[in-house]
Amino acid sequence: MKSVVLLLSGGLDSAVLLADLKSQGLELWALNIDYGQRHSRETRAAKRLAEKYSVPLFSLQLPQLRQLMGGSALTSESIPVPEGHYQEEVMKQTVVPNRNMVFLSLAASYALSVKAEGVAYAAHSGDHHIYPDCRPEFIQKVSEVLRVCDWHSVGLLTPYAQFSKGEILKRGIELGVPFEETWSCYQGGAEPCGLCGTCVERAEAFAACGIEDPLLRSDDQLTLREKRQGRL
Repeated sequence: MKSVVLLLSGGLDSAVLLADLKSQGLELWALNIDYGQRHSRETRAAKRLAEKYSVPLFSLQLPQLRQLMGGSALTSESIPVPEGHYQEEVMKQTVVPNRNMVFLSLAASYALSVKAEGVAYAAHSGDHHIYPDCRPEFIQKVSEVLRVCDWHSVGLLTPYAQFSKGEILKRGIELGVPFEETWSCYQGGAEPCGLCGTCVERAEAFAACGIEDPLLRSDDQLTLREKRQGRL
């Protein structure tokens, strides 16, 4: 593929994929979707990243989707964001019903309108246990559908499907990704909570790579480690 619409959430994974595809010389369009999620500040991160890499960003405002995608801690204020590792059963509370199917369909429509050859998203192996719409079987079936969804076939690019979070981070380090411009935390606060599944996974990835998360000061790193040791 030479031209791609990338689903750019503003998180670490999609930021690295943005840099990766850009480094390969692909023609890119970025699509960010505000679906009324609790952690909406990731949309601001997407804007900064698109500007950083000089990629046109279509920011789609669909906050009412949260009413169709209820029953998730990310879209329903009445459901608390669970703390801990993604491997824990309670993390299924963060599944947003059919989200990636909807997002990839919208991305495919955008790709067809700008005559891009395909769409890309940063599904990775760390998501397989919790999120059905990041698993290899989902990717395979959606890829088949996108090939026949229009008179023009749409490809699906998921280069990180078998990568761990640490491997994605390592690739991002190689590419010089500005991690300080990304946002991962599922809480809607001004600072990362350090306890939700995505914060824990992000912290473990940075620790495995031997570097500090630039979103946090050194004293914050210690505080979050103490929180995790005491509560996880």
